[in-house]
Amino acid sequence: MKKKWLSKLVACMLVATMAFTGCGKQPDAAGGNNDSGSGDTASSADAGSSSDSGSASGDEGGTISFWDIATDEPDKTLYTWAVDKYNNEESANSGFKIEQVATVNDQYKEKLAVAMGAGECPDMYTNWTGGSLVEYVKSGYAKDLTALVDQYGLRDKYTEASLEQATIDGKIYAIPIKSTSVACFFYDKKMWKEKGYEVPKTIDELEKLCDKMVKDGITPFALANQAQWTGSMYYMYLVTRHGGPEIVKNAYDGTGSLVNDSTKYAGDKIREWAEKGYFPDGVNSLSPDNGDDRALLYQGAGMMLHGSWQVSSIKSENEDFYANLGAFPFPELEGSSADQSAVVGTLGDTFISFNCDGKKLEEAFKMVAMYSTDEWMNMDIDSGNLPPLKAASSSEPAWQDILSFLNTASSVQLWWDQYLPAAVADVHKSSTQKLFDESESAEDVAKDQQDAMDKWLSENSK
Repeated sequence: MKKKWLSKLVACMLVATMAFTGCGKQPDAAGGNNDSGSGDTASSADAGSSSDSGSASGDEGGTISFWDIATDEPDKTLYTWAVDKYNNEESANSGFKIEQVATVNDQYKEKLAVAMGAGECPDMYTNWTGGSLVEYVKSGYAKDLTALVDQYGLRDKYTEASLEQATIDGKIYAIPIKSTSVACFFYDKKMWKEKGYEVPKTIDELEKLCDKMVKDGITPFALANQAQWTGSMYYMYLVTRHGGPEIVKNAYDGTGSLVNDSTKYAGDKIREWAEKGYFPDGVNSLSPDNGDDRALLYQGAGMMLHGSWQVSSIKSENEDFYANLGAFPFPELEGSSADQSAVVGTLGDTFISFNCDGKKLEEAFKMVAMYSTDEWMNMDIDSGNLPPLKAASSSEPAWQDILSFLNTASSVQLWWDQYLPAAVADVHKSSTQKLFDESESAEDVAKDQQDAMDKWLSENSK
């Protein structure tokens, strides 16, 4: 069963471009796996680590490999802080040294897929939970961390909801890191005041504002959609505002379909907005990894729908703009019966999972636990983030805006490209991208996604 899940996961990873990460060295045949794919598989001691890291447990010491996406500031400093602290303070006694490898987000996904196919993946790695974490657990590549979480008292430090996001069948398989992340609109308060623009409360008001911006020679939405997941935020929110979070949940469990009035509404609306010039020219060729979307915002675009991690990025690279940065939730859809307070996002920007055992796992976990200390929390907050820790708070104006609607949200809809199985998430992103250049209809986009969902359900049904 383990090899069956491994082959499926490798196949999904090789074709996927979604934002998620990888696993450890290919386990030997002695490990086994249960048919249910429950969390018991990940606590077994059969999965190895990268080939240069010594034995699976590494009790004699050695290198602990750690892959992440912290290539830019402030993430580079935030992630490296714990690595350096462990290597300087713990390494001499433990015999272990953390070896950190950071890779740009989208390249990271491809690198992990190739590494998995070769059986050479790290001892610990960042990921985004959701469907990908379920697959890692079923394949035996994410270790059960429940006992270590209790040993280090992390239940008292992390918010309950953030740990729940990393919990499968009652067991914890990942630790949340860096920030509570939700998608919302960012804008320049100073520019809006000068133009007389007001924050829209409804989608109808949003469209009227965008029409005015176009008339004023302003591109309403700063979007760089080469990576596809950035544009899918519009699709997810429009579906959620029209039909609620249940749309994707029901499709995943096989009780519903992604071909429905809500996905048609979302697809038609994006195509309409594209035709009216709400998005920048060449939107699907602009790269978020290069900061093309933020550059558009700095240059005078009206607003940017993005994850709240952008607060720290903007603070780091453009202090003048940051001084006037504001945020507001995706507007409500009048007449919809869906709960309009729901937000799209995650209660941990990235998570760390482990694929090692024994002393090596204990030492790797010791390093990651440093991300829950007060010292690191204050560093993270100062950088513009709000970590998913119970003691975290922020006086930053942009975060105050975000907390004003996050604290009253009825639910958090996990990003579709994390919630859905990898193969389906890939189709979700690639198909919704076609709405922004109007190369595919709303109906066809919905059908593409549901076809992928049907295929996955048929292959994974008992």
